[in-house]
Amino acid sequence: MRPKHAANLPYRLPPPLFHARSQALWISLGLVALVSLSFWSLDLRWSAFLSLEAAQSMARFVGEFFPPDLSPKFVSKVVVASMETLAMSGLGTLLAALFGLLLALPASRTHSGDPAHARAPTRLLLNALRAVPELVWAALLLISAGLGPLAGTLALALHTTGVLGRLFAEAIENAPPAPSAALRSQGVPAGRVFLYATLPQVLPQLISYALYRWENNIRAAAILGVVGAGGLGQMLAFHMGLFQMGKTASVLAAMLVLVALVDGLSALARRLMSR
Repeated sequence: MRPKHAANLPYRLPPPLFHARSQALWISLGLVALVSLSFWSLDLRWSAFLSLEAAQSMARFVGEFFPPDLSPKFVSKVVVASMETLAMSGLGTLLAALFGLLLALPASRTHSGDPAHARAPTRLLLNALRAVPELVWAALLLISAGLGPLAGTLALALHTTGVLGRLFAEAIENAPPAPSAALRSQGVPAGRVFLYATLPQVLPQLISYALYRWENNIRAAAILGVVGAGGLGQMLAFHMGLFQMGKTASVLAAMLVLVALVDGLSALARRLMSR
């Protein structure tokens, strides 16, 4: 028997198959279909990967990393390379944050009446910067900057500028409009409106984005050394190429420590900002 209170409730028919309320279902089914097609087209050989022979080969390869080279002379080289990698990532992220903020302003529409004539070309530039991987930027810059950390730092800065510029532009566009509208109604110039209304609202978010990219750039800086851009990556490529696995293990351990240190500092900074 139907409850009495249900007699007055209107019945809701299920939405049509292509109604807006069904879009999430169709998008999910499309993603499942794409993933299934990916497994079919990649020709993944799971039987070879999970075989006993593959496991034994991997175990022998990992065993060659022990014991790591902990001689004082080599450890001092690893420490210097770690500081170089840390400096590359820090300076590259700082430059990217500055240039990303400068490009985010013309790439964003600050209010409904803003014509934003430079929005489309600036976003196209940001897309181009982040579409090129850091390794490709480093390979290109090595021609002009030469071997060493300068090419790696500039490569990180260029790629990360494209990433942070887009994130900063989205944060500026999504800022609550009321404070800036109040200042504009009083005739305050656009630059001061941004400094006194928009920037204070989005600054914690911008800093959080920059810190997150710094964590990523630590890993990227270690990889950039493979093409001769200095730091731990250059040591890793050199010693692994000579099959000096003990030294390679020490460099990998330094990378793990450096990434863990930066992750911890970044998490601590974000907690302090959220208080």
